[in-house]
Amino acid sequence: MNQKYVCDVCGWVYDPAVGDPDNGIEPGTPFDKLPEDWVCPECGVGKSEFSPLED
Repeated sequence: MNQKYVCDVCGWVYDPAVGDPDNGIEPGTPFDKLPEDWVCPECGVGKSEFSPLED
C-alpha cells in the first residue's frame, strides 16, 4: 500500500510515490524509511508531527 502522511501543522502531504526529490528523497521511499532528521519541506517540523492520511 502507498500510505501517505499529512503534516499536522501545515497540511502538506508526503506521498511515497513522489518522495521529496528537492530534499534528496527518491520517489518510492516509504515514510518510515525517511531519515530521522528529515523535516516537512513546507513548514520545517519533524516526522513526529505527521499522521497517516486516511483515504
